[in-house]
Order: sequence, then structure tokens, then C-alpha cells
Amino acid sequence: MGSMAQKSVLMLCGDFMEAYETIIPLYVLRAFGVSVHCVSPGRKTGDKCVMAAHDFLGLEIYSELVVDHVTLNSNFDDVIPENYDAIYIPGGRFTELLSTDGKCVSLVARFAELKKLVLTSCHSQLMLAAAGLLSGGMKCTAFESMKPLIELSGGAWWQQDGIQSLLDITDCIKDENFISTLGWPTLGNTLRVLLESLGSKISSSKATQTSLLFLIGDCVDDYHINVPSKAFQALGCKVDAVSPNKKKGDKCATIVHDLEDGRQLPTEKSGHNCYVTVAWDDVSVDDYDCIVVPGGRSPEFLVMNDKAVGLVKKFVEKGKLVAAIGMGNWLLAATGALKKKKCASGYGTKVAVKIGGGQIVESEQCVTDDKLVTAATTSDLPAFLYALSTALGLSVVF
Repeated sequence: MGSMAQKSVLMLCGDFMEAYETIIPLYVLRAFGVSVHCVSPGRKTGDKCVMAAHDFLGLEIYSELVVDHVTLNSNFDDVIPENYDAIYIPGGRFTELLSTDGKCVSLVARFAELKKLVLTSCHSQLMLAAAGLLSGGMKCTAFESMKPLIELSGGAWWQQDGIQSLLDITDCIKDENFISTLGWPTLGNTLRVLLESLGSKISSSKATQTSLLFLIGDCVDDYHINVPSKAFQALGCKVDAVSPNKKKGDKCATIVHDLEDGRQLPTEKSGHNCYVTVAWDDVSVDDYDCIVVPGGRSPEFLVMNDKAVGLVKKFVEKGKLVAAIGMGNWLLAATGALKKKKCASGYGTKVAVKIGGGQIVESEQCVTDDKLVTAATTSDLPAFLYALSTALGLSVVF
């Protein structure tokens, strides 16, 4: 999907960085051929940074839920800004600490001096203020609590008009080489702006807009639904999520799996809520090019629901693309979608895939077989995005 002229992005990390704002750009950029180096001051390659999910859970301010971690793949002290096309700083409390670190502030200032792209999200605009980069009326947006700081630093506050709910928050602002965003709800459009600013051309083999339907329920895997959703929004696709017992605008609880030291299986933790965007009775198979079944524990509920099983069967019967990640294979096995098809499978679905008539390709973590795309685990999401994008006739070329 990406060309051989590889672009590179530096991601500045730290403990309690926002999970969505870390994992979604990391996996999406990698899927489309962009090299991402994750660094944190005082840490080296192989060290870990804890991530947190920030969401509104009924309190006056967002809640912070500790989820999993990201593993650094580069050393902070080895960073040469000239070797990168952009720097990206996710949101989260770590930016409060880094904004008082002279080396980190100087690093951000150096990227700006070199006219490299600088992307900040939610609270990481604090780094722009610390580096004195907002003076002169730069247009900037952020989480709204940052507005006084941005204006006091000489920036011009920008805010998207017409916001009635979280689902309406979609836009970001670019001012010269600076891109800023309110936070994770805008990541679809923000990633599109970033990819295009890096010089990519996003195209489709279809004359009409490509559309994907995600079939979900409570306890769907957080990353399995949200990484592909934002990725395909970035590619200009229509993306909907449906659940058999929920209405448009209802929430689905998500889970994140964290493989902690010394345990055979990962710990299940609460993630961000995701939202149903279309009512069940309004779904027409003919309106979509593909159905995606994310993993987590929601497939165990969906496989007991005749409406959910029937919907997948309709996609199969009409020759539409069908895709699944992780435990999503559990539902596909019940629908007959895996019969005589090569599949990728994690340990949790190997028995289901075999009983469902599928052939597991042990050496591959993402497999495409005709109208079926499957991925084994969360770590395989970049490969899954690439494979599904290709199957849908979408391309990102630098």
C-alpha cells in the first residue's frame, strides 16, 4: 500500500499517555508504510510506557482508566530530528512532566525550526506553549481546558462549530506545519490530514464511497473496533457500527487485554466506550461493501443472537467481503463463512475455525482468501488494515 520511499514519524511517549491517541496512529501509520519510532526521555528501546483510556463515564470530567502499555522501539538520546518527517505527541498526563523537561521542549522546538510537521492532541499542546511556538496567533485547538493557556501563549483558539454530541467531534486544524486536534474522537480526519501532509495520495478503485459495517456488542475489543474504524474514516470511507439490541447513539462497553508479567493469559480491563451509529432495522446489506466482526468477548454474545448470525450470512450469500479479528472468528465459524477458507487464528479460536471448516495458516497472522480477511491478534492490526484496504480497492501511495 505504501511506496518504497518511506516516511518516518517520531512519537514522543510517556506514562499515562492516552491509549487511543497512541495505538490508533501507531498502527494506522505502520499499516500504510510509515515508520514510527516511539521514544521517551530516560528510557531505551524495549522499555514500556503505561497507557490510559480517557472517557466520559458520568462524571463532570473524564475518567482515566489504566489499560495496557506501549513498548518503545528507539532511544530518546539517539533522536536526530533531521531524520524524521514529523513529530507526534499524544495526549495524556505525561505531557505535564515532559513540558518541564528541557530536552523534550528543545526537541519539539527543533522540529518546528526545521519546518517539520508537528502534531499535538488533546493536552499535548502544552508542549507547544512550553516551547514558545504559539506566539503570533497560530490557530490551535485542544481539549477545551487548554483554551486559556493557548490564548495566554499568543495562540488563536479554534473550535469546530455545531457540536451537539461526541459523535459530532470530527475535525482538526492545520496552521502551516502545525496540526492540532481536540483528541481521539477526531482521529479519522486527523490521520487523513497527517497522511496527506506527509505527501500521500489516497485513492479508491470504486467510483462511489466505500462503506464498512462493524458488528459489535458489549465487551468488544477496544482496539479491534476503533483502530480499523478510524483508519477507514481516514481513507474517506463510510464507517458504521451496529448492534442487535442497541439503538443509534447507544454505547457499547469495550475491553482491552493486557498481558502482564508472569500470567498465561492477559488481564481484561475496561476501555473507551464506542457508539452504535446505525439502528439495526435501518441496515441494508446492499449499502455496504464489507462487514467486520471485531474480537473481544462480544462475539460470544453475537453467536447466540439469530439476528447477528443471519446478518453475516447475508453478506456471505451476496458475495460481500467478510472480515474478522481474533475472537470474531467464533461468529464466522457459526455462519459458515470459514468453510474451505484459509484463515488466521489466535489460540482462542483455533478449535472454532477447524470445526467451522476453515484451514488455519499457522505461519500467517493475517490471511486473505477470496472474500474473507482474518487476523489473529491485536498486534496484527497493521497487517489487517493493509489486507482489508487492498481487498476493498483502497490505496495510500507516497
